[in-house]
Amino acid sequence: MGSAGMDLRANLSHPVSLPPLGRALIPTGLFIELPDGFEAQIRPRSGLAIKRGISLVNTPGTIDSDYRGEIKCILINLSDEIQTIEHGERIAQMVVTRYERIQWEAVETLNDSTRGDGGFGSTGV
Repeated sequence: MGSAGMDLRANLSHPVSLPPLGRALIPTGLFIELPDGFEAQIRPRSGLAIKRGISLVNTPGTIDSDYRGEIKCILINLSDEIQTIEHGERIAQMVVTRYERIQWEAVETLNDSTRGDGGFGSTGV
């Protein structure tokens, strides 16, 4: 009841085999119409990742509110074995979120912050 994500299932006419490091575009059979100001994020399923080494190539994938096509997921097999995707199998999850549009302003300098320009690994051990 408290899950943020909705499972997406493969909508296949036949199983798809993914070799190690192979990727495939998997249809879900799902079409949605989001209200303006919302997006859907497509994310990997943690169980599929840990048990079978299957993830998404572009994560999170974004479904914009003006998109009307079928939602498809680019799966990748990060394991060292062939993995087979079956019809109806849960392959990803979708989270719908609200977003804000902002107005960008070009400036010559940025305000200082505690972090400054510290990048990767600069905020902790």
